[in-house]
Amino acid sequence: MTTSLLWLRNDLRLHDHEALADALAGADRLVAVFCLDPRQTAETRWGFPKTGPFRAQFLLESLADLRASMRARGGDLVVRRGTPADVIPGLVRDHDITAVYVHAEPMREEADDEAAVREVLRPLGVPVHVRWGHTLFHIDDLPMPVAELPRVFTEWRKRTEARSRVRPEIAAPATLPPSPAGLDPGVIPTVEALGLVPVEADPRAVMVFHGGETAALARLDAYLWQGDHLRTYKETRNGLIGADYSTKFSPFLAHGCLSPRHVYWQTQRYEAERVRNDSTYWLTFELLWRDYFRFYGLLHGDRLFHAYGPKGHLVEWGVDADAFEAWRAGETGIPFVDAAMREMALTGYMSNRMRQNAASLLTKNLSLDWRAGAAWFEHCLVDYDVTSNWGNWAYNAGVGADPRDRYFNLAVQATQYDPRGAYVRHWVPELAAIPDAHIHAPEALPKAALQRYGVQLGHTYPHPVLNLDASYDRIRGGSAQKAASEGRGGRRGSPRNGGGRRL
Repeated sequence: MTTSLLWLRNDLRLHDHEALADALAGADRLVAVFCLDPRQTAETRWGFPKTGPFRAQFLLESLADLRASMRARGGDLVVRRGTPADVIPGLVRDHDITAVYVHAEPMREEADDEAAVREVLRPLGVPVHVRWGHTLFHIDDLPMPVAELPRVFTEWRKRTEARSRVRPEIAAPATLPPSPAGLDPGVIPTVEALGLVPVEADPRAVMVFHGGETAALARLDAYLWQGDHLRTYKETRNGLIGADYSTKFSPFLAHGCLSPRHVYWQTQRYEAERVRNDSTYWLTFELLWRDYFRFYGLLHGDRLFHAYGPKGHLVEWGVDADAFEAWRAGETGIPFVDAAMREMALTGYMSNRMRQNAASLLTKNLSLDWRAGAAWFEHCLVDYDVTSNWGNWAYNAGVGADPRDRYFNLAVQATQYDPRGAYVRHWVPELAAIPDAHIHAPEALPKAALQRYGVQLGHTYPHPVLNLDASYDRIRGGSAQKAASEGRGGRRGSPRNGGGRRL
């Protein structure tokens, strides 16, 4: 009998799964395995775990959902604690596995894992077949090799849209072959068992995210077909409160519970059956950005995690532990950003618009190391994706793919996207009584007026960590950067989280 092993990572689904389809071809039995790697919850150089409780919970829910789906089709999901190089060879030896199938990941940590598994399996004569399966456009269908990737997204997008096509989806299998007899599937642990403190999402969250392919497909159906929200996506996507101002597909895409090709083909169907407009295209546009950052990471490798970034822009990043902690805790005294940082810490999510503003404050106004901010987002966000997160952070820090090296004027952004302060009041309730005209700059009010509104700067709400106007004067005087109210934004021997200290 022929037994294949499917090594799962960020591809926790059955639909549109090339590695699964190839593993099933001619196989009598299937071992599908996910390795809960302890390095993923280890502490980073910045003093907090690489993975936080919200993302860990989403992952565990996704594993449980995938196991249930596989069992319903006659198969099973094996879950093991340990590194892939420790786990997979034992399964291969014990169950006469003839081949391993896995989806490629673009960065070195994951590539090192593939190399380590391949090295251990080489004496056994068992090949590792790597497939490409995380992007809208397949890597083999790009109009240029990755080595010639344009340095600007717009050029890449135009060439790709003109010369490439999205491949058809691969149907989910109706049935799965059984696991080998006697194979223990293992226990899916709790968040506590991973060494993390579980956190219940704040009831003010935009929505409660549940991991898994079942929830992913339900969200897609609810947003496109039941709610009919896609027709206005471009107009609503910069919203800040509520579930449906944006798709909220990102956590499912990040964990591979949802295929970007499935989103694309559902969008094509929506355009045919409902409406085709700028909003429907904009969803594909966002998927293209996600693709670009994945290929960008593949091209630049570890430079994506270096202080000067892929651009090699020589910036002297400051070190101010107190300012970084204030930013991280949502206690900078700048309400618009404080609201965003609290939302992320309390829910595991923050809108794209606010990610850009939070990054701009840290890197441009405070001039602090962008990598610390990227690592904190990695810890917190339920939709963390390595190339999207680090690519967007490098972009916003001026060391990545942004050709203009822009910064965000926080006062303009606050006025445009939270004109009456609803978002600030939602997450910074100590400012709830402040009038709309001063909600984004309460420090401008006299002390007596603040006291009437129940606010005492330095006690009930912090003083600003810096003078924003003075910081903008410094930025304008020191560079040719352009203030923008629009824009993007995002371990072991690797600079990704300080491992190896090659920084």
